[in-house]
Amino acid sequence: MPVITNIDDLKRIYARRVPRMFHDYCESGSWTEQTFRENVSDFDLIRLRQRVAVDMADRSTASSMVGEDVAMPVALAPVGMTGMQAADGEIKAARAAERFGVPFTLSTMSICSIEDVAAHTSKPFWFQLYVMQDEDYVDRLIARAKEAKCSALVITLDLQILGQRHKDLKNGLSAPPKLTLSTMADLATKWSWGLEMLGTKRRQFGNIVGHVKGVSDPASLMSWINEQFDLTLDWDKVKKLRDKWDGPVILKGILDAEDAKAALAVGADAIVVSNHGGRQLDGALSSIRALPSILDAVGDRIEVHLDGGIRSGQDVLKAVALGAKGTYIGRAFVYGLGAMGQKGVSTALDVIRKELDTTMALCGRRRVDELDRDILLVPRDFEGTWQTG
Repeated sequence: MPVITNIDDLKRIYARRVPRMFHDYCESGSWTEQTFRENVSDFDLIRLRQRVAVDMADRSTASSMVGEDVAMPVALAPVGMTGMQAADGEIKAARAAERFGVPFTLSTMSICSIEDVAAHTSKPFWFQLYVMQDEDYVDRLIARAKEAKCSALVITLDLQILGQRHKDLKNGLSAPPKLTLSTMADLATKWSWGLEMLGTKRRQFGNIVGHVKGVSDPASLMSWINEQFDLTLDWDKVKKLRDKWDGPVILKGILDAEDAKAALAVGADAIVVSNHGGRQLDGALSSIRALPSILDAVGDRIEVHLDGGIRSGQDVLKAVALGAKGTYIGRAFVYGLGAMGQKGVSTALDVIRKELDTTMALCGRRRVDELDRDILLVPRDFEGTWQTG
């Protein structure tokens, strides 16, 4: 068993174990991948202030997100096709999150269905909704999430149209994978992944197949998906969706201060500063660069979370010290899942919590609510001097 000391250790094992099309699905952004790269690299621009001769005893990383107690200010982000990274991947990730004490967010585009995950967990999870043109399907999805006792609804706003990801097109991404010569040659080297997949019945989009008329095979499924994202989604529709949910509503995909104000106006309980992992608008600001102006715009009138580029506990600390109430990890937990299944997700969470705890101590802080900008060294022009109009 290799010694895992950081997320990159899991990433290396993940790259060896998972088929190329699903590895590339995780490890890619749109167009030139500039935003995808800067989501990570921009964290490196922020430095930390070391403090000494401070009582470091009795530390805690515990916090809360939308009223839920969490072991640390981290949630597992919604990631499509997680069940293709490892057999029954959403169930394994949800179980790891439950045992660790952080929220798990199930994607609309999951392989394991809402009902599958609910049947294999005991703690409510969050459900992420893509807004489709088929309003009846969307209403039934929301009803299914309520029936499963999901504790928050995460509505993704930045996928009305799909950003082009070159690798996915070239790999012929699908679930299950199409058996071409190239695919079969790759799968032949990923035998442990293949054996696990043979042992599960969950290989298609569980929230769609069997719930939509005319969708019964991969071809009809992908055709339906590509036609269904709602190009007409606007704030009036977001408000109507918010009113259909009884609990906390989180709006994901906010990257502009004006949109943050609009989210506040429709009654959202939290927003997620996110550029979809650099997979939509290439050339947009990284999430961490966009965070300060959004916090300035909404203050403490709404919870502000951050998604994008989190690869360590230090990244979590930097985002929270800037003012985020919580953070999300996507790729970091997927690396663990693909590398070692449920144990790998738990390992990723353990790594991040240890890094967060140690860094808090060395910065002279014992509680998450004590983290503030005073422990950061932020470049004066961190957000950049830009001109619009």
